[in-house]
Amino acid sequence: MANAIREDYRKADLDPADRAMLDYVAKLTLEPASVSREDIERLRAHGFDDKAILQINLIASWFNYINRVADGLGVGRP
Repeated sequence: MANAIREDYRKADLDPADRAMLDYVAKLTLEPASVSREDIERLRAHGFDDKAILQINLIASWFNYINRVADGLGVGRP
């Protein structure tokens, strides 16, 4: 399952809530300014409460931030 998610989560056999969460995280990562109330409502429709939505957002945002810091400093490159 981890390999399928790593390759392309959209093709992995995920339950609808997990897919909605990953759709939100992908949008937050790739086009953060386009995240809208509808995206939050979609998460709520899949059973995520405000606390869970905040946690999803904070974790994804932290990973995005720290990866950009590392990339900007050339960490891991020869």
